[in-house]
Amino acid sequence: MYGYILRRILIAIPTILVIITVAFFMMRLAPGGPFDLERPMPEEIRQNMLAAFGMDQPVWKQYLDYLWNLAQFDLGPSMKFRDKTVADIIGEGFPVSATIGVLAITLALILGTIFGSAAALRQNKPADYGFMAFATVGIVIPPFVMGPILALVFGLYLGLLPSGGLDPMRGMTPDRLLLPVVTLALPQIAIITRLMRASMIEVIRSNYIRTARAKGLSAPAVISRHAFRSAILPIVSYLGPATAALLTGSIVIEQVFQLPGIGRQFVQAALQRDYTVVMGVVILYASLIVILNLIADILYAALNPKVKYD
Repeated sequence: MYGYILRRILIAIPTILVIITVAFFMMRLAPGGPFDLERPMPEEIRQNMLAAFGMDQPVWKQYLDYLWNLAQFDLGPSMKFRDKTVADIIGEGFPVSATIGVLAITLALILGTIFGSAAALRQNKPADYGFMAFATVGIVIPPFVMGPILALVFGLYLGLLPSGGLDPMRGMTPDRLLLPVVTLALPQIAIITRLMRASMIEVIRSNYIRTARAKGLSAPAVISRHAFRSAILPIVSYLGPATAALLTGSIVIEQVFQLPGIGRQFVQAALQRDYTVVMGVVILYASLIVILNLIADILYAALNPKVKYD
């Protein structure tokens, strides 16, 4: 197992390097720059600003300098917020996105697993049709539609929950997190429900489940001891990239509910051509995908005795 983990880490290094390289040169190829304003600044000032950030050098030299600084765990300063570094900006936004993401994926995993299992055990019955209808609606209606609807109904019409923003005094309180978490979790609940239903149906039709039933085990014991452990495996594989996407923030959710998360900062940085902030978020996202996929593979092996990482 330890050798497998080491190999995965060694493979991840060139993978992340390729992602960094592609993102770096794509940002430079995009039209505009961080110092292109609506009102043109004097050329002398513009050249001084480019020199301050090393952007007066050839692109290949900028790339090598960036890799050298990155090897020293230095993501550089923001090109738009002069008093902040990229690490400061990520440090401010990531806790908000991570809190919402962890709560959303936890809610999606619990409800999706329950709904999918219930639908599989009642296949082609009203409960199955109901859960599948819910899953279809959750997938079809995107968050940028569901978010404003929930904010409008529960925030403005009913007045039960705040429609957006964080409490300036108390920060991330449960009442202000509920709508963003539910909006972010709904598509994941729908996806996990469908995955769990299909997996559970396949498992309960397998030979070893028939054998367990023939030995006289009760239906709850068969499901809990044998079927569930095998049926959850596709969900474990899916959770790696899904969790990384939720942890790094949802652009739509943070825009709709006015949350200062990393997804919102990423969009603003991309529009303003704040190269260093965009690169920092890309590196964070790529690293999370690698780490969470590795954790998912380890959990997969722990749940499935047939899988051995030698």
